[in-house]
Amino acid sequence: MTGLTVGGLDRDKLFAARLHATRVRPYLATALFALHVVESRRVPTMAVDRHWRCYVSPAFVDRTPVEELAGVWVHEVSHLLRDHHGRGDRVARERGLHGPGERLRMNIAADFEINDDVFGDGLVRPEGAVDPASVGLPEGRLMEDYLRRFGLGPHTAHMAWLDCGSGADGREREWDLGPDGAHGLSEQERDAVRFRVAQGIAGRPGSTPQGWKRWAEEAFHPPQPWRELLGAAVRSAVSGSGAGEDYSYGRPSRRSAGVPGAVLPSLRRRPPRVCVVIDTSGSVSDAELGSALLEVAAIARAVGGRRDLVTVVPCDAAARIAHPLCSAEGIPLLGGGGTDLRTGFAKALRSSARPDVIVVLTDGQTRWPGSRPPCRTVVGLFPRSRSAGSWDEGDPDYVPDGPPAWARVVAIG
Repeated sequence: MTGLTVGGLDRDKLFAARLHATRVRPYLATALFALHVVESRRVPTMAVDRHWRCYVSPAFVDRTPVEELAGVWVHEVSHLLRDHHGRGDRVARERGLHGPGERLRMNIAADFEINDDVFGDGLVRPEGAVDPASVGLPEGRLMEDYLRRFGLGPHTAHMAWLDCGSGADGREREWDLGPDGAHGLSEQERDAVRFRVAQGIAGRPGSTPQGWKRWAEEAFHPPQPWRELLGAAVRSAVSGSGAGEDYSYGRPSRRSAGVPGAVLPSLRRRPPRVCVVIDTSGSVSDAELGSALLEVAAIARAVGGRRDLVTVVPCDAAARIAHPLCSAEGIPLLGGGGTDLRTGFAKALRSSARPDVIVVLTDGQTRWPGSRPPCRTVVGLFPRSRSAGSWDEGDPDYVPDGPPAWARVVAIG
């Protein structure tokens, strides 16, 4: 007996395809069974919304073999697991990509990210599935990278029918049930599903496609929005109590009237000064030094754009000249030897205009001051992996101490 009703959705066939998908991709079982099916004649095939509802066309189920339907199940749930809707929203804000055409490009780019390694090994490629090779692009890239590499045109005309729903590109459709509709998952439930799937992938490393391995690693260790965190840390430091404050006789204290014959200074706030110490030792790459200068510019924006109040001190085993940010384009990041950022702290604190905040950009392979400096400190750490041997600075057993507790630490990159 079949679940097909006249003009209705053949749920038996659809769920048989889901069962086949869980057999060949068992690590996706939690996500596949978390999807709530909604019959819809307004979708061309199958589509998902950001609340984990799966909209299914009855006609599409009728004409598609079970093995291909299994591939569509995996494809659609992949959009949600990889947060293509959230990533699409972020890309739209950052790059100014708006309108249905740009969202279609996001859907195509998200399909490229999924389809290059999701099929095979028991999972049949559905008819019409698009891949990056069809427009001359390499495999193994992320949606954000594919978006930079192609535009809509004659070579993508055969993809114009694609509509995987708001779960793929972030653009709500008229047929979406929305956040208040029935059977949607809460944010906490969605995160729990992702974590369970990541656990399943970690338990089957030898049989999982590379794209899923990469996703699972990020699910366990999500990347920090480090630029926002670094900017927030600097803003917090420069606006904190004591930063940029000093006593001045330029405007006497109102309390002077209570002390005849004496003039008391008043506590005045001036624009805070920031000194950026950049690690230029041999363990820091040229690319990281280049990104350090970009972060210096971001730090200047975090303190209101006052470049004249920001100085830069390049430092390896010895600190060099403190350069004003006004001439950032000509700051020579000299170095290449060992690392001792204690000299960088000393140079910053001995400068004629003592900073209110010290920002250190380093890989962490250094000794730190034994006592807390008389100003706030923010440390931006370039990523390092000891397993890759990157801790070695001439001594294979060398492991640096972590930044001191009195510093605010942000992981960069």
